[in-house]
Amino acid sequence: MNLIDDWPSTPEQAIELQIRMAPLVDPRPPADFRPRTAAGLDVAYDEGSDRLAAAVVVLDIGSLETVDRAVVPGVTDFPYVPGLFAFRELPALLAALDRLTVSPDLLICDGQGVAHPRRFGLASHLGVVTGLPSVGVAKTPMGHYDPPGPERGDWTPLRDGDDVVGRALRTQREVKPLFVSIGHRIDLDTACAQVLRLAPKYRQPETTRRADRLCRDALLDR
Repeated sequence: MNLIDDWPSTPEQAIELQIRMAPLVDPRPPADFRPRTAAGLDVAYDEGSDRLAAAVVVLDIGSLETVDRAVVPGVTDFPYVPGLFAFRELPALLAALDRLTVSPDLLICDGQGVAHPRRFGLASHLGVVTGLPSVGVAKTPMGHYDPPGPERGDWTPLRDGDDVVGRALRTQREVKPLFVSIGHRIDLDTACAQVLRLAPKYRQPETTRRADRLCRDALLDR
């Protein structure tokens, strides 16, 4: 999976690229989409340095067993700018995806999809670059929402102005909601259904929980 040749080196170039690529997002899943495997992607940063570790963990959706995983150490040379996290994380995440022996059916990203000022967050960027269906699952909202009901599966729209960009989804009874948005090649109903399947016990889906643990452990081991 190769990045495009004109990879941005400044925030201005990155914003321009997001605006140019956002129309490539497809909000429709593939025909007869029945994913069997889902990959969780996450990045951990070493405080006080530019070191990072990017992890991908692939789960069997039915059993939630881990079937593959990869972790890639790296450094980031792109500045910390809200809305541009993809440009810090995408190169290492793509390198981790390249190390997998299993091709996942679905990507679950710890970040935003179209719930983004330019409708092109990390999940959308990863989906468009790889061609894989992708979902953004964020812990904090990028937009406005009313609190959903207290039960697992309750949700309310996540809005940016007049646009619905995702959902505030309650994954467990009376826990804080997660904020789900489509990344690429998936619709919002399917995205939320898959997140719930992957989060049978905890607030976060198992894909995110295991990828988070893997990348944090990798930093400690270095």
